[in-house]
Amino acid sequence: MNSTEAYYYLDTAFYSVPTADQPCSLEEVRQFTRVFVPIAYSLICVFGLLGNIMVVMTFAFYKKARSMTDVYLLNMAITDILFVLTLPFWAVTHATDTWVFSNVLCKLMKGIYAVNFNCGMLLLACISMDRYVAIVQATKSFRVRSRTLAHSRVICVVVWLISVIISSPTFTFNEKYQLQGRDVCEPRYRSVREPITWKLLGLGLQLLFGFFIPLLFMTFCYLFIIKTLVQAQNSKRHRAIRVVIAVVLVFLACEIPHNAVLLVTAVNTGKMNRPCSGEKLRAYVGNVAEVLAFLHCCLNPVLYAFIGQKFRNYFMKIMKDVWCARRLKKAPGFLCARVYSESYASRQTSEITDNDNASSFTM
Repeated sequence: MNSTEAYYYLDTAFYSVPTADQPCSLEEVRQFTRVFVPIAYSLICVFGLLGNIMVVMTFAFYKKARSMTDVYLLNMAITDILFVLTLPFWAVTHATDTWVFSNVLCKLMKGIYAVNFNCGMLLLACISMDRYVAIVQATKSFRVRSRTLAHSRVICVVVWLISVIISSPTFTFNEKYQLQGRDVCEPRYRSVREPITWKLLGLGLQLLFGFFIPLLFMTFCYLFIIKTLVQAQNSKRHRAIRVVIAVVLVFLACEIPHNAVLLVTAVNTGKMNRPCSGEKLRAYVGNVAEVLAFLHCCLNPVLYAFIGQKFRNYFMKIMKDVWCARRLKKAPGFLCARVYSESYASRQTSEITDNDNASSFTM
């Protein structure tokens, strides 16, 4: 592969990277990823599905999405579910060192992966802004949020559309093709005149919408939220502040390494005289950082849903009703039937009295 042809391909941790003189073999990295990545992706897929399916079930059967935060949380859980469902395909690819599926599935999996990752990040920004309005602008909160609640679903649709648009290069350029004797599912830019420009555009959009915009919203909103909570005369404020700090720190810990690698990749794009040792280090760090970023979708249900007392109570009602329903099938009894009935009545009462300004940070 000469230096001109190399521009048409995206550098990955799977294959050798062209330098000025000769390809830099990344076989050591491939041996590492054959073991590490499939195990990590499998665990993220299992726990991500469990946590986010629980969130969707809770909204579907008990806590109706009646506040803006509820709508955002439900959409974020859906995006996380769709995202983790793509991970088994990449786990197989890393384990076998080749893309064993079709070209259509290649485009579909890459596209779903990109759309849902970007959508999840943008929804975090929406949640941050909604929490800012509900807590910092508390006096205006009811009027503003009641007026905009009807549009929350429209906001989510817009977020999904933006995610699809910024992910369109992923659908366009990713395809299955032969590279160094292997079938790969990676971007190929032979159909455009300026391949490096298109690659940089894709990386730039991913960095902007997948990190910098959510980071900007979270930093602005949560700084004012913490300031408001510190000034509030509320016995629960210290726990609420800890929740806010945990949300921000987890986001930074999961996303900064991955986006730093993307930034380094963007800076080095098109350079053909990169040292082999540096490329190996970037490949190792890139794989670990990517796994860390994907771990965020497992933590979202804990940070944004189950950490709230009201949401936990709804989920416990699900567990209680499921247990009672199973007991009633095996051994019908008055006690379990009464518990089930009381749980159902409590659910109905809770749904009626639940107010629209309930916060995820209310413990």
